[in-house]
Amino acid sequence: MAEKLHYMTAEGKAKLEHELEYLKTEKRKEVVERIKIARGFGDLSENSEYDAAKDEQAFVEARIQQLELMIRNSVIIEDDETTDVVKIGKSVTFKELPDGEEETYQIVGSAESDPFKGKISNDSPMAKGLIGLSVGEEVSVSTPGGDIRVKILKVE
Repeated sequence: MAEKLHYMTAEGKAKLEHELEYLKTEKRKEVVERIKIARGFGDLSENSEYDAAKDEQAFVEARIQQLELMIRNSVIIEDDETTDVVKIGKSVTFKELPDGEEETYQIVGSAESDPFKGKISNDSPMAKGLIGLSVGEEVSVSTPGGDIRVKILKVE
C-alpha cells in the first residue's frame, strides 16, 4: 500500500522539522528524567507521576513517528505563477451565494491546515469543491453544515 503524500509549503516543512528536532533532542530527555524521578517515589503500581510520565513518553514517541512519516512523504507546493486556477498553495477568495460575505483561504496540505489563520486543508470539503476551478465559476460544495453555493472571485 502506498503511503499518503503530505502536501506542504517549504515553510510548513521547516516547522515540522523544527518540531521533530525539539522532540528528539530536548523533550525526550525531559520525559526520561521525569520517569527517573517518578521511579524514585516507590511502588510503580500506585505511582501516578510514573504513569503520567510514561503516557507522555508514549505521546512523544508517537508524534516523532508521525512527523518522520510526514516529512519523508512530503511534497513541497511550488508556486507556478498562474493565478487563474484554484490549486494547492493558492489563496482563493469566494463569496457564498446569494448574499454572503467574501472569504479568503489559502489551500494547504493537512499538516499546515489552520482555518483560524485562513489556511484550509486540501482534504477539506471546501477545498475539494474549489480545486481545479477558475475565477468567475460557481459551484455547490457539500459541507458538514449542508450544501452551499459559492462563486470564486479571486485566485492568488
